[in-house]
Amino acid sequence: MRDKISNNAANKKDSNRDPISGTPGAHPLGTGAGAVAGMVVGGPVGSVVGAAVGSVAGGLAGKGLAEAANPTVEENYWKASYDREPYYTKGKPYEYYAPGFRAGWEGRVRHEGRSFDDAESDLTADYDQNRNKSDPDWNEIKPAARAAWNRVEQNRNNGM
Repeated sequence: MRDKISNNAANKKDSNRDPISGTPGAHPLGTGAGAVAGMVVGGPVGSVVGAAVGSVAGGLAGKGLAEAANPTVEENYWKASYDREPYYTKGKPYEYYAPGFRAGWEGRVRHEGRSFDDAESDLTADYDQNRNKSDPDWNEIKPAARAAWNRVEQNRNNGM
């Protein structure tokens, strides 16, 4: 019974369920980023109602962008293909590159409208603030971050 409960919890986590409705496919990064953008647009015009409407509209727009950056899909993709990348060093496991991939796909969602090069100083600061001591330095995983950023960008441009 305990295994069934933990499997259900894992499935809910892996399917990016919306925290309110429970539907799969929610993307907290995109919805949150969109909500903040919506509040900025809706805020000055009108009070709390304007902010709420702006947050909902912005959240939906952010969710649309995040569809190209589903964390489960991205992680599965990179686990299966990381060792075919030109920057791959023989013998380095997926876990070595994983923080870079994550910084790339999450950063692409957070920095809508910016290029990787324009956002790099912010990406570096975020990475350095959140990395474990055992994670590689930014310069070591920067190519992985750029590859993940580019993949999200390409998927978005192709309507995926």
